[in-house]
Amino acid sequence: MAIPHSVGLAGHSDADVLLHAIADAVLGSVADGDIGRHFPPDDPSTRDMDSLDLLRQVRERLARKGARVVNVDAVVIAEAPRIAPYVDMMRARIGEALGISADSVSVKGTTSERLGFTGRGEGIAAQAVCLVALPASS
Repeated sequence: MAIPHSVGLAGHSDADVLLHAIADAVLGSVADGDIGRHFPPDDPSTRDMDSLDLLRQVRERLARKGARVVNVDAVVIAEAPRIAPYVDMMRARIGEALGISADSVSVKGTTSERLGFTGRGEGIAAQAVCLVALPASS
């Protein structure tokens, strides 16, 4: 989900920090490692990978365990760009990738009040948590 801005992010995949944080939260919720384990940066097949595809694959991993995402709460930490105009689109796309309603996806933006690498505009950070329904124990 590219947001127009004069500066971009660099990464092995598409460098979507928000979707990567959500994917890590989902994988972590079922103790299934992180995206670096499943989508290693030294794997040529993941070069320039669309992070929405990555998130769909994470959802499939969860489904194979009999689990499903219930909701997501995420925050993007950056001085710029402002994400407010894009939040509804982001929620819809994240919900679609995870198989949940956009109403179950919260995306917020905040700044770090010009502190640290995000405050200096050297990068963007994101944090995410999710609720996952697990299969009933047998």
